[in-house]
Amino acid sequence: MYQYDQLDQSIVEQRSAEFRAQVERRLAGKLSEAEFKPLRLMNGLYLQLHAYMLRVAIPYGVLSAKQMTMLADIADKYDRGYGHFTTRQNIQYNWPKLVETPDILDDLATVQMHAIQTSGNCIRNITTDPFAGVAADEEFDPRPLSELLRQWSTLHPEFAYLPRKFKFAITGSAVDRAAIKVHDIGLRLRAGPDNTPLTDIWVGGGQGRTPKVAQLFKQGVRVEVLLPYLEAIMRVYNRYGRRDNKYKARIKILLAETGLEKLQEQVEAEFQSIDQAVFSYVPEELKRITENSIKPNYARYKQAHIENDSETTKRSDSSAEFTAWKHQNVKPHKENGYVIAMVSLKPTGGIPGDATSQQMREIASIAARYSHDELRVTHRQNLVLPHVLENELFEVWQALVEIDLAEGNIDLPSDIIACPGLDYCALATARSIPIAQAVSAKIRATEKKTDLGGVSVNISGCINACAHHHVANIGVLGLNKGGVENYQLTLGGRNDQNASIGERLGPGVSGDEVPEVIERIIEFYVDVRESGESLSDTYDRVGKDPFKEAAYV
Repeated sequence: MYQYDQLDQSIVEQRSAEFRAQVERRLAGKLSEAEFKPLRLMNGLYLQLHAYMLRVAIPYGVLSAKQMTMLADIADKYDRGYGHFTTRQNIQYNWPKLVETPDILDDLATVQMHAIQTSGNCIRNITTDPFAGVAADEEFDPRPLSELLRQWSTLHPEFAYLPRKFKFAITGSAVDRAAIKVHDIGLRLRAGPDNTPLTDIWVGGGQGRTPKVAQLFKQGVRVEVLLPYLEAIMRVYNRYGRRDNKYKARIKILLAETGLEKLQEQVEAEFQSIDQAVFSYVPEELKRITENSIKPNYARYKQAHIENDSETTKRSDSSAEFTAWKHQNVKPHKENGYVIAMVSLKPTGGIPGDATSQQMREIASIAARYSHDELRVTHRQNLVLPHVLENELFEVWQALVEIDLAEGNIDLPSDIIACPGLDYCALATARSIPIAQAVSAKIRATEKKTDLGGVSVNISGCINACAHHHVANIGVLGLNKGGVENYQLTLGGRNDQNASIGERLGPGVSGDEVPEVIERIIEFYVDVRESGESLSDTYDRVGKDPFKEAAYV
């Protein structure tokens, strides 16, 4: 886990001081809301339906126990005792007071955190595989590269006012857990000749009004020249991206209008014009980042904790609840004797992604005791304990039970992604949270008795698709039709290495009908699926009409 140096720390402290002065001017009436808006957005502060919302950056989703404890303290001190983890691997607070937001930033700076570039038309939080560095199937750990990109993109003077927001995602595995193909730029880090790291660059993915799967733009880019190549892409986008219409301002639209070959030519020409010597620091900086990162001492910890309590083993073997949770929420680790423990923030009938301050504080304590002081946030709005000794897993589960975070539904339909929707968001056209709660309550009992792995459900409250409904096996989009909430369903989407956009199933339905319709779709899938098929696999095989007939009875 990367540790700030003096330069990193000074940047966040200076930004916090700048924002304090800006807030003071706004409160004194020296700045209008129109003048203040771009300043607050660059510091992650939104104005929602009922109050301000502050989005805090969690670069590539990695947190220490101390940082999570601070997030809990902020929830208690400045908000209403909870936080909302997002699909950008960040956290949002829905009720801060404007006058107190500089104090929040000051508190965050004490634990090497900030809200820089969590909004605005700039490069947003870099996201990556939540299993980075520990996945059994990983070729290269993408975290050092993620940190390099964070440093390169933070307060980059040329890319502070892009045509539109810009999102990066990185994976180091063939199995894509970072959804790189639905980002503006997705990077696949892989092994080249002699095991040297190479990067494949995907460009033009995204969702919203015009969902697109990214196209393979450049293969086999050496890590040493990756930054100047990305700089070339960003310069071309900054120069030619649409600024006359925000709905057509993303790089996916530029790619569609320009064409792949021409855009590649423009980027190559720009790349050739860049002084490569400017980026000669990259190999040494990657080395510094790696050396400045805290690494788990697996061997020493294992030696100190390997003695297994036979009574604990007996109790774990006899616990059906623990066995079910372990089957669904625990993933393979690259280190022998360790596992990756997923913590679901999707309790039956709960609000997806929400955690109370007490839960955050306790999960921090669990991470400090059992996961080498580290945890992760996923783009599916869950948490990860990345370094759990297998013989301590039962104790971890017991601790999660105590704080109502032991739901065993990772990668099941009730592991729903949902945006805040009309309960909070000024852009939303329909509610999403109550729909997610109702769907979860409807299908959780079925999950416990039937294998429903291979089904994802995402629910967005507007066309902006913050909940990634386009790439869910079952996507739900809330719209307003004549003053009435109406929900469209899409089927067949994927957000993995085989990313695809879901197809609209048929006419929209009311909010009350959504849970029953989804239940019927899942029942039909279970009836006709073949061995190993996800819902999207089955949809591709049997086609739209049988699913449509099952859904609309």
